[in-house]
Amino acid sequence: MVSLSARSLALQLGDWRPGGTTPLYEALADRIRLLVLDGRISLGTRLPAERLLAEHESLSRTTVANAYARLRDLGYAQSVRGSGTVARLPRDFADGVPSIGESAGPGMLDLSKATLPAIPIVAQAAREAAELLPAHLHESGFDPVGLRVLRQALADRYTARGLPTSADEIMITLGAQHAIALVARTILARGDRALVEAPSYPHAVEALQLAGARLVTVPVTTDEGWNDDALEQVIPRTAPALAYLMPDFHNPTGRTMPATQRVKLHRLAATHGTVLLVDETMAELGFARDDTALPFAAGAAERGATVVSVGSVGKSIWGGVRLGWIRADRDLITRLSLARLTGDLGSPVLEQLVLLRLLESYDRVLDARREQLRTGHALLAAELQQRFPTWSVPEVDGGLSLWVNLGAPFSSQLALAARAEGLLVGAGPRFGLDGAFERFIRLPFCHPAAVTIPALDLLQRAWARVSSREPIAGADEVLAAVV
Repeated sequence: MVSLSARSLALQLGDWRPGGTTPLYEALADRIRLLVLDGRISLGTRLPAERLLAEHESLSRTTVANAYARLRDLGYAQSVRGSGTVARLPRDFADGVPSIGESAGPGMLDLSKATLPAIPIVAQAAREAAELLPAHLHESGFDPVGLRVLRQALADRYTARGLPTSADEIMITLGAQHAIALVARTILARGDRALVEAPSYPHAVEALQLAGARLVTVPVTTDEGWNDDALEQVIPRTAPALAYLMPDFHNPTGRTMPATQRVKLHRLAATHGTVLLVDETMAELGFARDDTALPFAAGAAERGATVVSVGSVGKSIWGGVRLGWIRADRDLITRLSLARLTGDLGSPVLEQLVLLRLLESYDRVLDARREQLRTGHALLAAELQQRFPTWSVPEVDGGLSLWVNLGAPFSSQLALAARAEGLLVGAGPRFGLDGAFERFIRLPFCHPAAVTIPALDLLQRAWARVSSREPIAGADEVLAAVV
């Protein structure tokens, strides 16, 4: 059983103490419940002993005991003989997995996901793919690398974007997350250091942690992007085996890494033996500039750097097309294909044929998506400036979301208050380590106005509650129903 120390829990709790009349034990229980719902405290984790948490937080033991009792009453903790208090979910919890991918319950709006709805041609592509399927039925269907015709189509796209690529340098995966996890467990040995951005995509960070990595971070901000000094210090000092980066329309800040900084990273990685794992799922979703940056791997081999690129159509076409890809040198593709066999035996043939058909009109799809995002961004930015004039809304030229600075460390409280109003939002600490980014919230602009406007109405009510330090809910029964 995983145990959480008082110090570790305190780092994730951040500034949890309430204003107004909310009792300390309620505020503490509410913050721990949010950590469980967000997946920052895994189910089955043993919470710190009451005495130790009380000492660390300068609380009475009675306050902690009452907070734990409240968690047990609401179903978010359980007393286990010999193990103390353990995190769990209520038996009747209906909102799905407690993570950034949690599903909104009946009557709830969802701004926690940065995803676009499916494009209409998916259904047509599926019908056409079914007609192509008989030509492949004589094959085993167990192919860890993927259909060559699809790999060639993806290689041709890389070549057209300025990075010469062959089909042998492509592997088809079960989405980008599967690709990230496969690369992590193939390259990393337990105890290796891995570099991640702060903030970063939570599930990628989780994949590195599951592979046994010790994480080191470099900051990314909406104003300055990647910190040059930090890169030049952290990589030489820690020599990470792997660095996970999202250099194009970074999630969640929206920043794009300039060409000079990419060259610098190539050289640093080559010098210190770091494999650069580059997430390109946002790379072609720019909507406010004419030029598109070269793929991150362009020029890397000449500088001696190893770059592994990961992509998918989950953001551009539909999350339900569960396919992605890895671009790497031939030797590494071979290593990855062998390592893959312990987890799965290959990507579905029919879905690969669907993707093959979709790639034929992919440029037109991207043009339409960029227009959707341009419109959605203009709407969200204008509404935020009007409704929340004290918030800092960054300028972005692509991606799916905004990393908004609230001006005060209220992100987790706002997320709880929004749930009570019937809205799911992604609290800032979900994208950091150890409770960081309480001043930020991620808000997607990829939803239609029919979703965005009512969601902002709920968010505005939640913010009025938080900023005035009103209680988040009037009764335990209401909290239990919506959280």
